Order: sequence, then structure tokens, then C-alpha cells
Amino acid sequence: MAEILNTNETLENNEEVVSKNFIEMIIEKDLAEGKYDKVITRFPPEPNGYLHIGHAKSIILNSGLAKKYNGQFNLRFDDTNPTKEKTEFVESIAKDVKWLGADFEDRIFFASNYFEKMYEAAVFLIKKGKAFVCDLTADEIREYRGTLTEPGKNSPYRDRSVEENLTLFEGMKNGEFEDGSKVLRAKIDMSSPNINMRDPVIYRVAHMTHHNTGDKWCIYPMYDFAHPIEDAIEGISHSICTLEFEDHRPLYDWVVTELEYPHPPKQVEFAKMYVTNVVTGKRYIKKLVENGTVDGWDDPRLVTIAALRRRGFTPESLRLFMELCGVSKANSSVDYSMLEYCIREDLKLKKSRVIAVLDPIKLVIDNYPEGESEEVEVSNNPEVPEMGSRTVRFSKNLYIEREDFMIEPPKKYFRMFPGNEVRLMGAYFVTCTGYETDAEGNVTVVHATYDPATKGGNADRKVKGTIHWLDAETALPITARLYENLIDEEKGVYNEDGTMNINPNSITVSECFVEPSIKDAKAYDSFQFLRNGYFCVDYKDTTEDHLVFNRICSLKSSYKPAN
Repeated sequence: MAEILNTNETLENNEEVVSKNFIEMIIEKDLAEGKYDKVITRFPPEPNGYLHIGHAKSIILNSGLAKKYNGQFNLRFDDTNPTKEKTEFVESIAKDVKWLGADFEDRIFFASNYFEKMYEAAVFLIKKGKAFVCDLTADEIREYRGTLTEPGKNSPYRDRSVEENLTLFEGMKNGEFEDGSKVLRAKIDMSSPNINMRDPVIYRVAHMTHHNTGDKWCIYPMYDFAHPIEDAIEGISHSICTLEFEDHRPLYDWVVTELEYPHPPKQVEFAKMYVTNVVTGKRYIKKLVENGTVDGWDDPRLVTIAALRRRGFTPESLRLFMELCGVSKANSSVDYSMLEYCIREDLKLKKSRVIAVLDPIKLVIDNYPEGESEEVEVSNNPEVPEMGSRTVRFSKNLYIEREDFMIEPPKKYFRMFPGNEVRLMGAYFVTCTGYETDAEGNVTVVHATYDPATKGGNADRKVKGTIHWLDAETALPITARLYENLIDEEKGVYNEDGTMNINPNSITVSECFVEPSIKDAKAYDSFQFLRNGYFCVDYKDTTEDHLVFNRICSLKSSYKPAN
């Protein structure tokens, strides 16, 4: 059974027992046995792209554990592969981790700052007879490695003397050999059932400029060698990673043991989190960015952390999402609707509700006095009375949603149609008397009369339909963007011809109106647009003269939380 993060059980005597996930149990056992004096965790991303929602789970988990046990959390960039790494990614990652609330203060580290110590560690292994320089090509190494059912065979260079290996490795460092001509390999066991232990490559020749160290190095450590060293140098107590590294744990332990670190870190694996109908793979996102399908790494249709922030998600909503998902050893998928549930839960008691008309048509109240107007009081948030109220202008000429009028309505349609009476929210009862169309038959104007005696909804009769509205003269023009899934997971990421299966309706742009009370809204401000969902001011496309809103989510939810 999956261990769930921070779930509670209550006993009959009302004493609350807090259950712990399996990682917390491991940590508490290690602390009780005195294996570690302090819990130190880390988040170690490779700066080769923007972080996505799966990384958010690791950030929240690692930083949360450090905080719970009064420990320390480090942000470390695993920048050992200069072919894909950029300073842009370093900056975006640091911003994302900070936004999520992880406390790392000045504890930002780079693997590349340890290159000298890693080189010394490799030399130490050579001197112990635990590493050798190999001249086999990459294809030959693969061939010698064997298979899952057949053992590998030793490299013909495996028995080089310590002196020869030291000389060759120094030559690799000094740039005397071409890329791919030589590698340094750990000397472990070519017959091991774990292929990762069959004399893995731990250093390669690569004449490349590094974003941090420039051209100082022309050899670079492999991840499986560098990572445990980085953890050990920083004094990490628990190296918490995802399940795909479980088979690499013996090599991790071999490295820290052979290098004789006095308090080696412990690797612990947990299951990745998969969210349905979203794109998380960096190579997929990179392709979408490079071919212009999306508006950069922070396009609101993506689930990079930058995209979620731009769309209007909050750190609190993501932390709630991770808490509901839990921590386990079993891989599972989470429906995107759960993420939307979490942002609704976070915003519903915090944000004002304002009136917006996303697909406007004109409503003319024919019997309302020409040139006159009045103020109607509406609540800022009926669920939070202390948030107060505001007034909105009511006049003869209004905007309503196009979907709130039909010429020939179906049964149980209670909004506007010829002869029907409805309530204009917070204002009056009005009766539809007619409409106008353009040359194509599209409705352009709806006509109605109002009953002055029904102000505020007070009447001796009831109506079944209530619709929202805006004063046409003072309504503020805005752009609203509504989103759907970028890719239909059931159809696959790629079509048969190799093109990506992009939903052509993944974004709908509406030039529309909102009440003028939010004309001074700033980037990342969010509101509930009545009946239409939660919307956030876009930081990238909003200008001083025009607001652009991204819909965070609709008001309807298909996710039902467990009792």
C-alpha cells in the first residue's frame, strides 16, 4: 500500500496520530540510531531546461523534510554536461525553487565548482586500483558490457598499471586526446547482474566550453560518478531521488564507499508523479518551444513551473496538490482535474469576484431613461463577507454573454429568449422583447424592458434565470485567453507522420469586457470572473493600456476529493 504524505488518523480518545510516509520513517530511524547529526537534503537539477510540475514535487518534498527536521536544504546545479546547459536555465530554476517557498538562502551550489575534487577522487581510485583508462570506443564498450542475461567481458585495457593509468588520465586532462578516444572507467565487476556495475565510464574527454568553468576542463565526470561525490562534499544525509535511480544505487554506494567518506549519504527513491494530458518531457517541451507551437517555456498551456506561475497557479495550490498526491514507492498517474481543484481551493476565499463578459452582445433596456444611470451594489465575495462590496454602473445599454440569449431555446433553458423574464444580477427583472441580427443572421442586439419595482431582485414573483451584465459605456476592454489540453494523451504525443498531435483548440482568444474596478490590476493579480472561472493578469503581454488575462481554470470541477 502506498505511503501517503502527511495524512492524519484520529483515535477514539481524540488523540491525533500523524502518519508518516516511508521516507520520514527512514529519516527518523537514522536520526534515532545516530547515523546523522542533521538532516540535509538537496534538489539537484541539471540546468538544461525549465523545471516542470514533476520537479515541483521533489522541491517541495526535499525542502519540506529539511524544514520538518530542523535541517538544511541545498539547491545544487548538476552542471556536468556542458552540451545542453545554459545560464538562462540556471536563473529560471533558482527563480522557480524560490517561488515554491523552498528555503535555501545562500546555499546555492554548482557541481562544476567541485571539478577539482572530482578529478582528485578519480586519481584516488586509480591509485587504489579501482579505475583504469580504456581505449575502447563507445560501441565497443556497449558490446563488451553484455546483456541482462549474459555477463560482460573485461576490456583489454583493464589491467593497465596504476602508473600508466595515472599518466594517461593526466594526458586526458591536459587535452592530449581527442573526444571519444579514451575514457576513465571504474573497475568493479563485468559479471555483475546489475549492468550499471559493469565497469561504468566515470570520465570522458569533451573539448567543450562550460557555462561556469569556461575552457578550464576538457574532461567531464559522468553523472553517476559526480552525483554521490557532490552529495558527500555537501554533507547530504539523505539523497532523495526518483525510482529510475534505484538500479543506480549500488554504484552510488560503491563510489562513496571506495572514496572512503566518513559519513556517506543514503540514497532513497520515491515514485515519480505523472499528470494526465500534459507534456512534461523536456525534449517534447523544447521541440514545442523551438518550432513556435507555444509561446516559450512559460506558455500557460504547459506545466513548467514558470508556465503555471504565469497562468496564475500559486505555490500554496501546488503544495496542496503534492500533499494530496502523497509519497510512495509505486508509480501512478494523477488527473489534471486534481490540480485545478487545488487552485480553486486556494483562491475561492482569497479573491474578489468581478463581472466579465467574454462573448459580448448588446442588451438595450428600451424603457430605461435615456442618458441616466445608477449604481448597483454587489458583494466582492459572498463567501467572505469581510471582503466588503462595491458598486457597478447600470444604464440603458449593457453587455451580456452571447450564450445567455437564444431565439429558439431548448427545454429547461431559463435565460433570455423572446417573451421570457430573467433577473439581471443585483439589478432588475427584465423581459426580452426582441432582437436584431446582421446580414449573416447573427444576433447583434437584444431588446428588453425592465420592471422598476424589482430593483435588487425584490419582487412578488420568481424567475428561474439570473444572468450577469456590464454597463456598455464604462466596460473595460480586455483580452481573455481560455485554454484546453495542448495534447490529447489518448491519441499520443505524435501522429503517424511524426508530427506532434497538437490540439488546434488549445487556446481561444476573446476580445471582451470586464468591469472598470480592476483597471489598475498588475501582472499576476487574479480574480474570479463570475460564471467564467479564475483569471490571472498575464505578465508578458499586458501593457499599460490593455490588460491580458489567462484563465487559470473554470469553476466546474470533475475531481471529487476523498472524504
